Amino acid sequence: MNDDFLNKPLLSPPQDFDEPKTNRSSSLSSPLTGFGAPISPYLNYDPRFLQQVQPEFIFPEGATKQRGRFELAFSQIGTSVMAGAAIGGMAGFYNGLKTTKALQQTGKLWRTQMLNHVMKQGSGTANTLGALAVMYSAFGVLLQNLRGEDDELNTILAGTATGLLYKSTAGLRKCAVGGAVGLGITSLYCLFQMGRSSGSSDSSMKFF
Repeated sequence: MNDDFLNKPLLSPPQDFDEPKTNRSSSLSSPLTGFGAPISPYLNYDPRFLQQVQPEFIFPEGATKQRGRFELAFSQIGTSVMAGAAIGGMAGFYNGLKTTKALQQTGKLWRTQMLNHVMKQGSGTANTLGALAVMYSAFGVLLQNLRGEDDELNTILAGTATGLLYKSTAGLRKCAVGGAVGLGITSLYCLFQMGRSSGSSDSSMKFF
């Protein structure tokens, strides 16, 4: 290695870029484009192209924009279990008060009896409503897959089948009563939903 190479500077002398920088900075610092919209000085794009003109979520072609019965099954089952625990707990508390008052129990014995009533009746009601919700959701998902659509008929059929299956071991008469109860509850629910949807459509027509 010769001495001339070692004596050379590591960095080349700076070139004169003042004119290109001036031109570029002046072009980027212009507040408006040819269309009259501001341009970002960093990415040099028109912000109008990033405006959200479509829905935020993307759905597959042919898919509905609301959750199906399988997605709703989990929330329905959980809600039924919690509602059953709350209702059963309140009923157990009331029955416990009546029982302890009749037996004139106080102190630790009163607390133990109250806890027993609340926990026993609360868990029993939670299990009952949870089982009904599981059967209803299973029938609803099955009917939706078989028929290929989700409508009020699936709701009524699922409720009727749930009542029939729940009372199927109690005899033919009680099985029919259970199916009738499921049919009545789901029919009332469908009528309520139809009335609410028609009312909202009428109000929208009045305002718009």
